[in-house]
Amino acid sequence: MSKPAPRSLKVGDRPINLTQVLKLANCVMTGGEGKALIAEGRVKVNGEVELRKRRQMSVGDLVELEDGTSIRLD
Repeated sequence: MSKPAPRSLKVGDRPINLTQVLKLANCVMTGGEGKALIAEGRVKVNGEVELRKRRQMSVGDLVELEDGTSIRLD
């Protein structure tokens, strides 16, 4: 079974961190929930587990959650 294509999240050129991406993509309801997912090592950015909640994101980055959800920043 293949993975579904990543969802696209338009962020433009504004600065955005990983917790904000999870909230904007409706992967979490609150920032605290997003921070917990990150702290538990359940979020990958560009294929690597990311533990920095405030990691600055860029267009083209791929965020993957352990439930199979993936988001590509555009």
